[in-house]
Amino acid sequence: MTTSSQATRQVALVLETLDTPLGGFMVATDRDGLLRASEFADRRHRLDRSLGLRFARGDFELVEGATPPNISSALRDYFGGDAGAIDRIPVVLDGTEFQNKVWNALRTVEAGNPIPYSTLAARIGKPEAVRAVGTANGANPFSVIIPCHRLVGANGALTGYGGGIERKRWLIDHEASRQRLR
Repeated sequence: MTTSSQATRQVALVLETLDTPLGGFMVATDRDGLLRASEFADRRHRLDRSLGLRFARGDFELVEGATPPNISSALRDYFGGDAGAIDRIPVVLDGTEFQNKVWNALRTVEAGNPIPYSTLAARIGKPEAVRAVGTANGANPFSVIIPCHRLVGANGALTGYGGGIERKRWLIDHEASRQRLR
């Protein structure tokens, strides 16, 4: 028998797909207006997997609805040219301690100036953890908002990106062109 103190509280998440120059972009927020996940619409399986890993089965429900204005506005501003606008989006980091450290560090990488995975590993005080940084980067549930696209290979080459290499190139070029206009 389950008592109310043992019962799991289901989290209601609002899902909206916003139009961007790169196609539909799904945004999942909670009742407090905090971002829980984001992903390109044609990568829905990545969003579902991310949420499934972060919430026990049955502990969340996705319902169609409107994204809080502060988040949709920041995304419009970002895709309109203000690369720093994504920094205003409040997110719930509920990964492991190491993942959260990597994800927080990703938010400090300057737009338009991608860095190698090894540089990020050194920034978080774990220079030997380059592969672990790559794994945490790949598990990032906040496509675009936690700017994992700003990491490149040791030689500056583009490496894998969950949204596709073409999108990664577009995001890097978009941010770099906006930096030059400043």
